[in-house]
Amino acid sequence: MIPGNSRTAAGFWQLGAFLALVLLRSSAAASDFRFGRDTVGFANATVFEYREGHPSLRRQREKGEPKRYTRRCFVLCRTTMQFHKFARFDPHAPPLDDNALAARIRNVTRRAAWEKPLPTNQRVVFPGYANLRAMSDARREVLRRNIGLGWPTYFRFGNFRMLFEHDSNYHKETQANLDAALARGELFVGFLTTYPRLSINHGDRAFAYQKDWDFIGGFVRVYQIYGKWLQ
Repeated sequence: MIPGNSRTAAGFWQLGAFLALVLLRSSAAASDFRFGRDTVGFANATVFEYREGHPSLRRQREKGEPKRYTRRCFVLCRTTMQFHKFARFDPHAPPLDDNALAARIRNVTRRAAWEKPLPTNQRVVFPGYANLRAMSDARREVLRRNIGLGWPTYFRFGNFRMLFEHDSNYHKETQANLDAALARGELFVGFLTTYPRLSINHGDRAFAYQKDWDFIGGFVRVYQIYGKWLQ
């Protein structure tokens, strides 16, 4: 299943468009993940505006209009995975002040996303909120400032895979890794690309992504990220 709120997870790079998606299996093993509960409540805007998958420059912000939060698709997907593995929430305790909350957010987001989930009694506790969505709605700016910058993700080592064409065996292996991750009830984060075109770059040995507000639809290449070191 691909969650419907692609605006929260979508971001675009000038050298090739990409979309980071959190996918999960609709099964008992993954049933503790809820998109409306376990993701942030604010949007990550694309750098360009899109109509039918064709990019154009965004209009200038009006005076007094808030600064857009952009180019954080990798950041938000990583944050989702980290909070799902390493954090828990206590809605019955009083919330922390901004400094203490920022420190706990960094405690979570500086952990390697591919590590195994922590036991409940070892997780970082966030008092005052029932889940990540509720905390992000109430403390949006604190969360944004402490989950990481967008520009370093342009230079992730694993991004260089998009420069090379891969044969059908690569995509078959990716499909197998996806199926295995979902069978274990784990999250799978994918990098979708049509590089070198400026459009977003499931089946057997090929992947297709449906038409939506920013992509014209069609075949894409998929690379797993955050599954292990250097991805």
